[in-house]
This record gives sequence, C-alpha cells and structure tokens, in this order.
Amino acid sequence: MSKTSEQQSVLFLENYIGGKFVPCQSHIDSYDPSTGEVYCKVPDSGTEEVEAAVAAAKEAFPNWSARSPEQRAQVLNKLADLIEAHLEEFAQAESKDQGKTLTFARTVDIPRSAYNFRFFASSILHYTTECSQMDHMGCLNYTIRCPVGVAGLISPWNLPLYLLTWKIAPAIATGNTVVAKPSEMTSVTAWMFSKLLQQAGVPPGVVNIVFGTGPRAGDALVGHPDVPLISFTGSTVTAQRITERSAPYCKKLSLELGGKNPAIIFADADLAKCIETTVRSSFYNQGEVCLCTSRIYVERSIYSEFLERFVAAAKKWKTGVPSDPSSNNGALISKEHLKKVRNFVALARSEGGAVHCGEGVDQLDLPEQNKSGYYMPATVISGISDSSRIMQEEIFGPVTCVSPFDTEDEAVSKGNGVRYGLAATVWSRDVGKVHRVARQLQAGLVWTNCWLVRDLNLPFGGMKNSGVGREGGKDSYHFFTEVKSITIKH
Repeated sequence: MSKTSEQQSVLFLENYIGGKFVPCQSHIDSYDPSTGEVYCKVPDSGTEEVEAAVAAAKEAFPNWSARSPEQRAQVLNKLADLIEAHLEEFAQAESKDQGKTLTFARTVDIPRSAYNFRFFASSILHYTTECSQMDHMGCLNYTIRCPVGVAGLISPWNLPLYLLTWKIAPAIATGNTVVAKPSEMTSVTAWMFSKLLQQAGVPPGVVNIVFGTGPRAGDALVGHPDVPLISFTGSTVTAQRITERSAPYCKKLSLELGGKNPAIIFADADLAKCIETTVRSSFYNQGEVCLCTSRIYVERSIYSEFLERFVAAAKKWKTGVPSDPSSNNGALISKEHLKKVRNFVALARSEGGAVHCGEGVDQLDLPEQNKSGYYMPATVISGISDSSRIMQEEIFGPVTCVSPFDTEDEAVSKGNGVRYGLAATVWSRDVGKVHRVARQLQAGLVWTNCWLVRDLNLPFGGMKNSGVGREGGKDSYHFFTEVKSITIKH
C-alpha cells in the first residue's frame, strides 16, 4: 500500500466494483484542508457505476449469505488485522484528507475502524432466535434471521473510515453484500481499504465501493430497486431526500443524523472534571462530530465561575497544523464549511452575543504553507437567546454557547428545546437528579458525569430530527437481517 500522504503528485482514485478497480470518466477535486490545495481526484460516479456495483453485489449474495457466521467472522477478523498492520498509513491519509490531527486519526479513527470488524466478528456468533411450543395444536414455532440482500451504505466526511466500517462490518457479518458510497470529500481511506479486501478473503462483489456525490452516486444508489436497505449517516436535509427516494420501494432505513447536543451542569458538579470533559466534548475533532456539545446550560449560582474557567480552558485547546503533536484541533473539512461556521459566529455578534475566545478574538500562528487552510480556533459564545439560529441549528464546528438556568425543570426544558435529539450530558453528584434528568431528556444517548463512553453492544441513534432507527450490537443485527417465523405441525 502506498503512503498517499507522501505522494507529491495528484492522486487519482478508482471505484472498486466486483473485486476490481474500475476507472471513471470524470472526477471531482478533493482538497487537503490543512493547505487548501487540490491533492486528489475522486471519481464522479453516477447511474452506470452504481448499476455495475449493484449487479456485482447481487451476483455475490447467494454464496456469501450461504457461509456460516464463523466463516464470515474469520474474514472480518482478517480485515481488522490488515487495518492494524497498516495503521500508520491509514492515519496519515485520514489526517491529510479530512484535516483532523494525526494524533486523532492514530488514536481514534483507525483503531476504531479495526475494532468495528472485531466487534461484529464476535457478536455475530452469539445471537439466538426465538422458539415457542403450542402443544395443544401439535405445533412448534421458531424464528430465523436472514440477510436482506444488497445493502446501500452512505457514510459522512467527519469520521471517514471509522463510520464506513461501522456500516460495512455488520452488513457483511450478517450475510449481506454491500455497495458503499463514502463522502466525496474524504474518499482516500475507503479506496485504501478496498485494496485490503481480496487479501482478507472477501470474495469479489461482496464489498463494492463507488465514489461520488450525493446527487449523482448517492441518488442512484438510494433509488435503485435492487437495494432493499439503506444505512445513512449525515445531514437531516439529505435524509429527507433519501426517505422520499426510497419510499416507492419500501426500503429499510437507518438514518443517523445531526445533533444540537446540550450539556446540563448543576451547581453540585465536579467542576474541574466537568470543564476538562466539556472542552473536549465541545471541540473534539474540530467540533465535527455529531455527538459534540454545542449548548451548555449552567446553574446560575456557578455560571460566572464556570464561564471564566471554561473560556480559560478553551483558550488552551490548540488549533494548528494536523501533523503537530501539540495540536488539539486541525483544519475544518472545506472552505465552504469554514465560511458557514464563521457566519454563525458573525450572527452571534449581530444579535448581541459575547464571543469570549476563538473566531475574531484569537489569532492563529500557522506556517506559511498552511495559511490558506481551513482553520478556526475553539470559540465560546454567551448571551444568546434560545430561539436564535445559533442555539437551534447544527453548526458542526468548534463553537459552543453557554447560558444560565435556575431550576431543574428549566434545564430540562432548555435541553429539549430544539428539533434534534441525539445526545446530552448531565453533570451532578446527586444520583437521583441525574436519573430524573436523563429520563426526561429527549435524546438517544445521555451521558452523566462523562462523555463519549461507548459500549458497541448498546443502541446508537437519535430521537426527533436526529434520526430513525438504531445501530450497534443487537440493533445492527436486527437492521441488517429480516426475521422469519416458521411453524412446524407435528
């Protein structure tokens, strides 16, 4: 495998269809966010490429689905081994392609990508089905779980290989074949991953990777009559389009969408631990994680102290060149996204909000070759109305807003006062309070006195406009299979 991060010439990617790399007639420019320069050409695939990929997946399905769970698990474990063997190459490529720090890619993205395969290689061996007896009727009833067929998987740009493998692993573990479309902005590690498939023993057609945009490649995949299942992670607006396109075919849908996640901090919280964790939860991966905290509600009696200490800690969260080990954040994904995030900060100022640090306050010290990159320092805002777009819309950048509350009921009301419901955090030493508040918050995941502690056995997904369905452990098993009830008369 070549070290794409070290290549000086422009890198041309190819689709992976039916076990072969297939060139595309047209390409999309892909930028290195740390410099703002084009460094990669991604296939601009459309209907023709998706048709070929679906045909390959359909052809591979009978043999792959007939394999035992143990046989499929062996292949998944081999994929995990190969990702780990090439961890440094993957990390370098992910950092260059996405803008995240090399440290983050090394310690989070690539290890988790390997673990996704290990987890589902193990879990697929341990599921049981149901059985019931009807002795008075002389009947025995039982259920079986069957793979659905060709799974359409669409993954986002923020955690490229991490979230692509989170979908591929359970899909093929349960016997499906796959047509995957990564984000056109972060396609390199998916292309590198496709080079490992044959070596791991994945038969041709079981995993197909088609690169391109949502309106062309994504639309062709979602609207294909022979793709009965779609797993999508991305924006709520795109999910609405997917729902409309797939409706005529009654497809199974799993939609993991945006978040506007609150942190609720009570006066009895361990402030030192809370501030350290909430800085991380607000600015992790440039704030480009659906689970990041973007609204912080603090009990009024400690609001001033919290704000002062939180801003001081945020100022120490270093934004810099991704390869610098001292950088906490790298660059945002694109010039357009940076502009969008900056516009939210400008809106806050126009509405009378106070920008305590970050955008427009703190200057970044960047090398000359990185001054055209898409960087933004950690930004903390206060004095914003809950009805403001800044408090209502997903920003998906290193920006968080801090606001006071007076009562527990008010905190819950504020926390629930958006159309999203993905995640929330609660900080208090009062066990009864954290149970009460966690139960009332409209969020698919609630962490108390911690953040991003994940057990992959547990359901992952959101309420309201944050998604449809759940994935992880048993939920992924159920999503990627169909249940069949069988009755035997004896």
